Amino acid sequence: MIELRDITHRFPGIDWELNIPELSLITGEVLGIIGPNGSGKTTLLHIGAGLLAPLDGRIRIGDRDLSSLDRRTAAQELGFLPQELSSEYDLVVEELAGMGRYPHVKGWGRLGSEDRAAIELSLDLTGMVPLRSRRLSQLSGGEKKRAFLASVLAQQPRFLLLDEPATALDLPHQVRFFRLLHRLSRDGMGIAVVTHDVNLASLYADRLLMLSAGRILSLGPPHQVLTEERVAEVYGADVLMGRHPETQRPLIIPRAVQEEGE
Repeated sequence: MIELRDITHRFPGIDWELNIPELSLITGEVLGIIGPNGSGKTTLLHIGAGLLAPLDGRIRIGDRDLSSLDRRTAAQELGFLPQELSSEYDLVVEELAGMGRYPHVKGWGRLGSEDRAAIELSLDLTGMVPLRSRRLSQLSGGEKKRAFLASVLAQQPRFLLLDEPATALDLPHQVRFFRLLHRLSRDGMGIAVVTHDVNLASLYADRLLMLSAGRILSLGPPHQVLTEERVAEVYGADVLMGRHPETQRPLIIPRAVQEEGE
């Protein structure tokens, strides 16, 4: 379990503070982090990944403080996929995936059979096997997203933190992506995903964390978080509530534009 306690953070010159009294992520679940722009979603994820130090509070993985772990050990526990993806070098997809094996490589840094198997699995899971020999500069935005995800999956972390991973993906790949997250969680990985797509979060997350102005507005199963009153409070009056016809999970539907006089 990753546990955040008494977390606070603020940025200089901004009248805004992130305040998280208690939050946990366990293996075997998908936690969807939702909320309007400026609610603190990305800041929270960066703190959970150890990339941003909170002003107060602590982050623990199991019985250890995240701050006490060396880089290699932390990478065995945590995988992070940022919203903005970049690489200093124009790597081939398979090379990028191989970089995810850094936390596990021993000796002279040569990849062993276990490493190559992990790389192959990550390429297969992300649908990047046909593109394994392409360079990053030759990929579309969605393909590049999946290439970086392959690198994180090759890392084989126990916990996976993702910031807007479905942006630049077309609808079929968005659905496949969230189905993959669901599958990985059922195989034992703990996953926290920041997304503006509330409907995909509702369909595939076990729990939703709704943030507003740096604070937890609601935390729980989708049907408890996405109530009509709370959705109207956070997202305004331009949306309606519905239900998925197969799962009955809550969906947010935009109101139709009405022409003048209708």
